[in-house]
Amino acid sequence: MKLLVLLAILLLIIAAHQLLRIIELSRGLKKTKEWHIDNADNDMHGKGMLIFMICFFVFFFWQVNQYIDRSLPPSGAEHGYKIDALWDANMYLCIVIFLICNFFLFGFAYKYRGNTANKATFFPHSNKLEMIWTIIPAIALAFIIIFGLKYWNEIMDEAHDPNKVTIELYAKQFAWTARYTGKDGKLGNTDYRQIAGANDLGIDSMDASGNDDVLAHNEFHLPVNREVEIFMRSRDVIHSAFMPHFRAQMNCVPGMITTFKFKPIFTTAEMRKIPYVINLMAGINKQRAKFGKEPVEFDYLLLCNKICGRNHYNMQMNIIIDTEKDYNQWLAKQKAFKTIASK
Repeated sequence: MKLLVLLAILLLIIAAHQLLRIIELSRGLKKTKEWHIDNADNDMHGKGMLIFMICFFVFFFWQVNQYIDRSLPPSGAEHGYKIDALWDANMYLCIVIFLICNFFLFGFAYKYRGNTANKATFFPHSNKLEMIWTIIPAIALAFIIIFGLKYWNEIMDEAHDPNKVTIELYAKQFAWTARYTGKDGKLGNTDYRQIAGANDLGIDSMDASGNDDVLAHNEFHLPVNREVEIFMRSRDVIHSAFMPHFRAQMNCVPGMITTFKFKPIFTTAEMRKIPYVINLMAGINKQRAKFGKEPVEFDYLLLCNKICGRNHYNMQMNIIIDTEKDYNQWLAKQKAFKTIASK
């Protein structure tokens, strides 16, 4: 089979070479020089531009239709719908501009194709045109900026819910650790000089509020419909806590603490029942089956979105969104830092 493919490629190369030879020989039969372009050539090129424009637009909409069902599922966080609305508004605006600009680009290439009967008009400047293509983009950009700032201020506001869940995400090459407040509702202080052995996060042994903190390594759980306040820090290089299904991302920077808040609105089990997610996972598992891999279920993911080293691609962690009851049961089974450190 491989030999046949190679022979077919070789024959195509030979055929293309012979075709170029025929074109080169045919030039000698023309009465005009080969660099001379006549009205027929210009007309052909102009019509070719129109044909290319039509094919280009058809290909664009085909791609949209082909891949639209492979985008992210509905947002699992309350603020995510604002992010999606901002994204959609920008995409619709870009698509409209893309279609208009390319229509005129190829349309003018056809309309003003070369013709010996036409004479070009000298048109060096127009204040009216300058105003039009300055004011219209300024209005569009102002809309995008105002729209974005409004949502940004709402999303990045401090957490005010007294019933909020407070956790810390600690990043290092190449793993995540989630730390929960204990019964005292406070995260213990940290000191990088105390990173050793079981104290992987450098929790300050002199701060009693850190003794009941709970650590989670392989996955971490959050309750649905409760505000989650996340503090983030890094041990070594800049990482980026990226939770695509919650439309959330924040850099984890060595030497400083960053923060983000959101409210999950679908449990993991509820998200798995959404028709879009079912179809999405069916497509993914179909591809996995081709490579002999086991099918997987949908899971919320925490990823690193900064290239942080050779194993960056493998730095991820599952996020499980539970009902309040299931979350409390899971949290009650976790061991406190004091218990882990004493071993």
